[in-house]
Amino acid sequence: MNVRTLAAASVLALAAGLLQPVAAQAATFVSFTPRTILAPGLPTEEEGGGVDQNVTPVGTISLTMTASQTAYVVAKMRVNNATIRSLFDNEVVCSGPGGWTENMVIGQNVYDRTSGSPNQDVTLYTRFLVHPGVAGTVTCTANVRGNSLSNDDATYDLVSGYLQFADTSVVNDALGEPVQSGVSAGVYGMNATHREVRLPALDYFTMPAGVTNLNVVADSVLMICYPSTSCDKYGSSQVKFTLFINQWRSDGTLCKTDSSVQITHDVPYWVHHKYVPLNKPDFAVSDAPGCIPRFNAYVKAEWLGGQLAGIQGTATDLVDSRGSSGTHDSHMSHAFVLPS
Repeated sequence: MNVRTLAAASVLALAAGLLQPVAAQAATFVSFTPRTILAPGLPTEEEGGGVDQNVTPVGTISLTMTASQTAYVVAKMRVNNATIRSLFDNEVVCSGPGGWTENMVIGQNVYDRTSGSPNQDVTLYTRFLVHPGVAGTVTCTANVRGNSLSNDDATYDLVSGYLQFADTSVVNDALGEPVQSGVSAGVYGMNATHREVRLPALDYFTMPAGVTNLNVVADSVLMICYPSTSCDKYGSSQVKFTLFINQWRSDGTLCKTDSSVQITHDVPYWVHHKYVPLNKPDFAVSDAPGCIPRFNAYVKAEWLGGQLAGIQGTATDLVDSRGSSGTHDSHMSHAFVLPS
Protein backbone atom coordinates (compact mmCIF):
# COMPACT_ATOMS: atom_id res chain seq x y z
CA MET A 1 0.00 0.00 0.00
CA ASN A 2 1.08 3.53 -0.57
CA VAL A 3 0.33 6.98 1.16
CA ARG A 4 -2.21 8.12 4.27
CA THR A 5 -6.03 16.42 11.10
CA LEU A 6 -8.71 17.91 8.81
CA ALA A 7 -9.69 21.06 10.81
CA ALA A 8 -13.38 21.47 11.57
CA ALA A 9 -13.66 24.06 8.82
CA SER A 10 -12.27 21.67 6.27
CA VAL A 11 -14.68 18.95 7.32
CA LEU A 12 -17.59 21.35 7.00
CA ALA A 13 -16.41 22.43 3.58
CA LEU A 14 -16.16 18.83 2.51
CA ALA A 15 -19.69 18.08 3.66
CA ALA A 16 -21.25 21.32 2.47
CA GLY A 17 -19.92 21.72 -1.00
CA LEU A 18 -16.99 19.66 -2.03
CA LEU A 19 -18.90 16.43 -2.51
CA GLN A 20 -22.30 17.74 -3.62
CA PRO A 21 -23.54 15.93 -6.73
CA VAL A 22 -23.56 18.03 -9.88
CA ALA A 23 -26.99 17.72 -11.51
CA ALA A 24 -27.45 14.23 -10.14
CA GLN A 25 -29.86 12.15 -12.22
CA ALA A 26 -31.43 9.01 -10.78
CA ALA A 27 -28.25 8.16 -8.88
CA THR A 28 -27.92 4.64 -7.52
CA PHE A 29 -27.22 4.65 -3.77
CA VAL A 30 -26.54 2.17 -0.98
CA SER A 31 -26.07 2.98 2.71
CA PHE A 32 -23.57 0.91 4.67
CA THR A 33 -24.72 -1.15 7.65
CA PRO A 34 -22.63 -0.37 10.75
CA ARG A 35 -20.35 -3.27 11.64
CA THR A 36 -17.12 -4.26 13.35
CA ILE A 37 -14.18 -4.72 10.99
CA LEU A 38 -11.39 -7.22 11.64
CA ALA A 39 -7.89 -5.83 11.15
CA PRO A 40 -5.51 -8.82 11.24
CA GLY A 41 -2.18 -8.55 13.03
CA LEU A 42 1.09 -8.27 11.16
CA PRO A 43 2.64 -11.72 10.70
CA THR A 44 5.77 -12.26 12.79
CA GLU A 45 9.13 -13.07 11.22
CA GLU A 46 8.56 -16.68 12.22
CA GLU A 47 5.28 -16.55 10.31
CA GLY A 48 6.96 -15.13 7.22
CA GLY A 49 6.47 -11.40 7.81
CA GLY A 50 4.63 -9.19 5.35
CA VAL A 51 1.03 -8.01 5.77
CA ASP A 52 -2.19 -9.96 6.30
CA GLN A 53 -4.79 -7.55 4.96
CA ASN A 54 -8.51 -8.09 5.42
CA VAL A 55 -10.93 -6.98 2.68
CA THR A 56 -14.56 -6.45 3.77
CA PRO A 57 -17.16 -5.66 1.06
CA VAL A 58 -19.79 -3.31 2.51
CA GLY A 59 -21.97 -2.30 -0.45
CA THR A 60 -22.49 -2.65 -4.22
CA ILE A 61 -24.21 -0.46 -6.84
CA SER A 62 -24.80 -0.89 -10.57
CA LEU A 63 -25.59 1.39 -13.50
CA THR A 64 -26.41 0.66 -17.13
CA MET A 65 -24.36 3.08 -19.22
CA THR A 66 -24.04 4.07 -22.87
CA ALA A 67 -20.70 4.08 -24.66
CA SER A 68 -20.37 7.87 -24.33
CA GLN A 69 -21.61 8.17 -20.75
CA THR A 70 -19.47 9.21 -17.75
CA ALA A 71 -20.62 8.82 -14.14
CA TYR A 72 -19.35 10.19 -10.84
CA VAL A 73 -18.87 7.68 -8.01
CA VAL A 74 -18.59 8.64 -4.32
CA ALA A 75 -17.98 6.39 -1.31
CA LYS A 76 -17.97 7.81 2.23
CA MET A 77 -16.76 5.77 5.22
CA ARG A 78 -16.41 6.78 8.87
CA VAL A 79 -14.61 4.49 11.34
CA ASN A 80 -13.58 4.68 14.99
CA ASN A 81 -13.30 2.59 18.20
CA ALA A 82 -10.08 0.87 17.08
CA THR A 83 -8.58 -1.48 19.64
CA ILE A 84 -5.07 -0.99 18.15
CA ARG A 85 -3.79 1.59 15.70
CA SER A 86 -4.69 0.16 12.30
CA LEU A 87 -4.71 0.84 8.60
CA PHE A 88 -8.12 1.97 7.26
CA ASP A 89 -8.64 2.01 3.49
CA ASN A 90 -11.80 3.08 1.65
CA GLU A 91 -11.62 1.27 -1.67
CA VAL A 92 -14.07 1.19 -4.58
CA VAL A 93 -13.64 -1.50 -7.22
CA CYS A 94 -15.63 -1.13 -10.47
CA SER A 95 -15.99 -3.45 -13.44
CA GLY A 96 -17.93 -3.23 -16.68
CA PRO A 97 -18.34 -4.45 -20.25
CA GLY A 98 -15.45 -5.88 -22.20
CA GLY A 99 -13.30 -6.47 -19.13
CA TRP A 100 -13.17 -2.76 -18.25
CA THR A 101 -12.12 -1.98 -14.66
CA GLU A 102 -11.50 1.17 -12.61
CA ASN A 103 -10.41 1.03 -8.97
CA MET A 104 -9.69 3.77 -6.44
CA VAL A 105 -8.46 3.64 -2.83
CA ILE A 106 -7.95 6.33 -0.19
CA GLY A 107 -6.31 5.41 3.14
CA GLN A 108 -5.25 6.70 6.52
CA ASN A 109 -4.27 5.09 9.82
CA VAL A 110 -6.93 5.17 12.55
CA TYR A 111 -5.60 5.60 16.11
CA ASP A 112 -6.74 3.37 18.97
CA ARG A 113 -9.76 4.45 21.03
CA THR A 114 -7.69 5.29 24.13
CA SER A 115 -5.22 7.54 22.31
CA GLY A 116 -7.08 10.80 22.86
CA SER A 117 -6.11 11.79 19.30
CA PRO A 118 -8.54 13.28 16.76
CA ASN A 119 -7.19 10.60 14.45
CA GLN A 120 -9.11 7.96 16.42
CA ASP A 121 -12.22 8.98 14.42
CA VAL A 122 -11.54 9.06 10.67
CA THR A 123 -13.79 9.81 7.70
CA LEU A 124 -12.56 9.12 4.17
CA TYR A 125 -14.14 9.87 0.80
CA THR A 126 -13.19 7.94 -2.31
CA ARG A 127 -14.54 9.68 -5.43
CA PHE A 128 -13.77 9.45 -9.12
CA LEU A 129 -15.21 9.18 -12.64
CA VAL A 130 -16.14 5.99 -14.49
CA HIS A 131 -16.27 5.80 -18.29
CA PRO A 132 -16.10 2.30 -19.79
CA GLY A 133 -16.37 3.61 -23.37
CA VAL A 134 -18.59 0.62 -24.20
CA ALA A 135 -22.32 0.24 -23.58
CA GLY A 136 -23.19 -2.07 -20.70
CA THR A 137 -23.60 -2.36 -16.96
CA VAL A 138 -21.00 -0.99 -14.55
CA THR A 139 -20.89 -2.52 -11.07
CA CYS A 140 -18.97 -0.92 -8.20
CA THR A 141 -18.26 -2.46 -4.79
CA ALA A 142 -16.99 -0.60 -1.73
CA ASN A 143 -14.44 -2.42 0.43
CA VAL A 144 -12.98 -1.64 3.82
CA ARG A 145 -9.35 -2.77 3.63
CA GLY A 146 -7.26 -2.95 6.74
CA ASN A 147 -4.77 -4.55 9.03
CA SER A 148 -3.50 -4.01 12.55
CA LEU A 149 -0.21 -2.17 12.90
CA SER A 150 0.99 -4.58 15.58
CA ASN A 151 1.38 -8.35 15.63
CA ASP A 152 -1.98 -8.66 17.42
CA ASP A 153 -5.36 -8.66 15.71
CA ALA A 154 -7.38 -5.47 16.05
CA THR A 155 -10.91 -4.35 15.30
CA TYR A 156 -12.49 -1.01 14.49
CA ASP A 157 -16.07 0.02 13.79
CA LEU A 158 -17.52 1.13 10.47
CA VAL A 159 -19.95 3.68 11.93
CA SER A 160 -21.63 4.93 8.77
CA GLY A 161 -21.22 5.56 5.08
CA TYR A 162 -22.59 5.16 1.59
CA LEU A 163 -21.70 4.34 -2.01
CA GLN A 164 -23.39 6.36 -4.75
CA PHE A 165 -23.46 7.21 -8.41
CA ALA A 166 -23.71 10.90 -7.52
CA ASP A 167 -23.99 12.06 -11.14
CA THR A 168 -24.77 9.79 -14.07
CA SER A 169 -24.24 12.35 -16.84
CA VAL A 170 -20.92 14.10 -16.30
CA VAL A 171 -19.94 16.35 -19.21
CA ASN A 172 -16.96 15.01 -21.15
CA ASP A 173 -14.21 17.09 -22.77
CA ALA A 174 -14.27 18.13 -26.43
CA LEU A 175 -12.88 14.72 -27.40
CA GLY A 176 -15.66 12.87 -25.58
CA GLU A 177 -13.45 11.72 -22.72
CA PRO A 178 -13.72 12.40 -18.98
CA VAL A 179 -11.21 14.83 -17.49
CA GLN A 180 -9.44 12.66 -14.94
CA SER A 181 -5.89 11.61 -14.13
CA GLY A 182 -4.22 9.44 -11.49
CA VAL A 183 -0.66 9.37 -10.23
CA SER A 184 1.39 6.41 -11.42
CA ALA A 185 2.79 3.87 -8.97
CA GLY A 186 5.46 4.98 -6.53
CA VAL A 187 6.03 7.54 -3.79
CA TYR A 188 7.02 10.97 -5.10
CA GLY A 189 9.29 12.29 -2.39
CA MET A 190 9.81 15.74 -0.89
CA ASN A 191 12.63 16.83 1.42
CA ALA A 192 15.12 19.63 2.03
CA THR A 193 16.75 19.19 -1.38
CA HIS A 194 13.59 18.43 -3.37
CA ARG A 195 10.88 20.57 -1.77
CA GLU A 196 8.07 20.46 -4.33
CA VAL A 197 5.94 17.93 -6.17
CA ARG A 198 3.24 18.92 -8.67
CA LEU A 199 0.90 15.94 -8.38
CA PRO A 200 -1.81 14.99 -9.06
CA ALA A 201 -2.02 16.90 -12.33
CA LEU A 202 -4.49 17.32 -15.19
CA ASP A 203 -2.70 17.99 -18.46
CA TYR A 204 -4.15 20.45 -20.97
CA PHE A 205 -7.79 19.73 -21.84
CA THR A 206 -10.45 21.53 -23.88
CA MET A 207 -14.12 21.68 -22.91
CA PRO A 208 -17.03 21.87 -25.36
CA ALA A 209 -18.87 25.14 -25.99
CA GLY A 210 -21.49 25.94 -23.37
CA VAL A 211 -19.47 24.87 -20.33
CA THR A 212 -19.44 27.86 -17.94
CA ASN A 213 -18.07 26.34 -14.72
CA LEU A 214 -15.52 23.76 -13.61
CA ASN A 215 -15.75 21.86 -10.34
CA VAL A 216 -12.14 20.71 -9.92
CA VAL A 217 -11.41 17.93 -7.42
CA ALA A 218 -7.95 16.78 -6.37
CA ASP A 219 -7.43 14.12 -3.73
CA SER A 220 -3.92 13.36 -2.50
CA VAL A 221 -2.57 10.75 -0.14
CA LEU A 222 0.45 12.08 1.74
CA MET A 223 2.97 9.62 3.13
CA ILE A 224 5.22 10.53 6.04
CA CYS A 225 8.60 8.78 6.08
CA TYR A 226 8.28 6.87 2.83
CA PRO A 227 9.86 3.43 2.47
CA SER A 228 13.61 2.84 2.69
CA THR A 229 14.29 6.13 4.46
CA SER A 230 15.52 6.96 7.96
CA CYS A 231 12.97 8.86 10.06
CA ASP A 232 12.30 10.09 13.58
CA LYS A 233 9.19 8.19 14.64
CA TYR A 234 8.44 10.94 17.16
CA GLY A 235 8.65 13.65 14.50
CA SER A 236 6.23 15.04 11.94
CA SER A 237 6.24 16.53 8.47
CA GLN A 238 4.89 19.94 7.43
CA VAL A 239 3.50 20.13 3.89
CA LYS A 240 1.49 22.88 2.15
CA PHE A 241 -0.97 21.91 -0.60
CA THR A 242 -2.26 24.37 -3.22
CA LEU A 243 -4.67 23.58 -6.06
CA PHE A 244 -3.83 25.54 -9.23
CA ILE A 245 -6.34 25.90 -12.09
CA ASN A 246 -5.42 27.70 -15.31
CA GLN A 247 -7.40 28.83 -18.37
CA TRP A 248 -5.57 29.73 -21.58
CA ARG A 249 -5.89 32.04 -24.58
CA SER A 250 -5.74 30.91 -28.17
CA ASP A 251 -2.23 32.38 -28.49
CA GLY A 252 -0.96 30.17 -25.65
CA THR A 253 -0.80 32.88 -22.99
CA LEU A 254 -2.50 32.64 -19.63
CA CYS A 255 -6.09 33.89 -19.53
CA LYS A 256 -7.01 33.18 -15.90
CA THR A 257 -5.53 31.38 -12.91
CA ASP A 258 -6.79 30.41 -9.46
CA SER A 259 -4.80 29.20 -6.45
CA SER A 260 -7.29 30.08 -3.69
CA VAL A 261 -7.69 26.52 -2.42
CA GLN A 262 -4.83 25.60 -0.10
CA ILE A 263 -4.16 23.92 3.22
CA THR A 264 -1.08 23.14 5.34
CA HIS A 265 -0.76 19.94 7.35
CA ASP A 266 1.62 19.00 10.17
CA VAL A 267 1.39 15.21 10.12
CA PRO A 268 2.93 12.93 12.79
CA TYR A 269 4.88 9.87 11.74
CA TRP A 270 2.29 7.54 13.29
CA VAL A 271 -0.47 8.85 11.04
CA HIS A 272 1.82 7.79 8.21
CA HIS A 273 -0.81 8.17 5.48
CA LYS A 274 -2.84 11.40 5.39
CA TYR A 275 -5.89 12.02 3.21
CA VAL A 276 -5.71 15.53 1.68
CA PRO A 277 -8.85 16.51 -0.29
CA LEU A 278 -8.84 19.75 -2.29
CA ASN A 279 -11.80 21.15 -4.22
CA LYS A 280 -12.57 24.28 -6.22
CA PRO A 281 -16.30 23.95 -7.05
CA ASP A 282 -16.75 27.31 -8.77
CA PHE A 283 -14.02 28.05 -11.29
CA ALA A 284 -15.96 30.25 -13.72
CA VAL A 285 -14.92 29.88 -17.36
CA SER A 286 -13.82 33.26 -18.73
CA ASP A 287 -15.16 34.55 -22.04
CA ALA A 288 -12.79 37.54 -22.14
CA PRO A 289 -11.34 38.36 -25.59
CA GLY A 290 -8.89 35.70 -26.73
CA CYS A 291 -9.77 33.25 -23.95
CA ILE A 292 -10.74 29.75 -25.02
CA PRO A 293 -12.07 26.77 -23.00
CA ARG A 294 -8.63 25.21 -22.65
CA PHE A 295 -7.36 24.41 -19.17
CA ASN A 296 -4.89 22.56 -17.00
CA ALA A 297 -4.76 21.96 -13.23
CA TYR A 298 -2.44 20.50 -10.63
CA VAL A 299 -1.71 20.28 -6.92
CA LYS A 300 1.54 21.84 -5.73
CA ALA A 301 2.73 20.03 -2.61
CA GLU A 302 5.49 22.01 -0.82
CA TRP A 303 7.65 20.45 1.89
CA LEU A 304 8.07 23.04 4.67
CA GLY A 305 10.09 21.01 7.16
CA GLY A 306 10.31 17.99 9.42
CA GLN A 307 10.50 14.42 8.24
CA LEU A 308 10.62 13.21 4.67
CA ALA A 309 7.26 13.08 2.91
CA GLY A 310 5.82 11.99 -0.42
CA ILE A 311 2.73 11.81 -2.60
CA GLN A 312 1.50 8.26 -3.08
CA GLY A 313 0.68 6.97 -6.51
CA THR A 314 -1.20 3.86 -7.60
CA ALA A 315 -1.25 1.00 -5.09
CA THR A 316 -0.14 -2.19 -6.82
CA ASP A 317 -0.80 -5.87 -6.17
CA LEU A 318 -3.56 -5.44 -3.59
CA VAL A 319 -5.10 -8.79 -2.65
CA ASP A 320 -8.62 -9.28 -3.98
CA SER A 321 -9.67 -10.79 -0.66
CA ARG A 322 -7.92 -11.97 2.50
CA GLY A 323 -5.64 -14.88 1.66
CA SER A 324 -6.39 -14.64 -2.06
CA SER A 325 -3.70 -15.20 -4.66
CA GLY A 326 -5.57 -12.80 -6.95
CA THR A 327 -4.40 -9.18 -6.93
CA HIS A 328 -5.29 -5.86 -8.53
CA ASP A 329 -4.09 -2.25 -8.66
CA SER A 330 -6.00 0.77 -7.33
CA HIS A 331 -5.34 4.44 -8.06
CA MET A 332 -4.71 6.65 -5.04
CA SER A 333 -3.80 10.34 -5.55
CA HIS A 334 -5.85 11.64 -8.48
CA ALA A 335 -7.74 14.62 -9.89
CA PHE A 336 -10.85 15.10 -12.02
CA VAL A 337 -13.32 17.73 -13.25
CA LEU A 338 -17.11 18.00 -13.03
CA PRO A 339 -18.03 20.61 -15.69
CA SER A 340 -21.37 22.40 -15.96
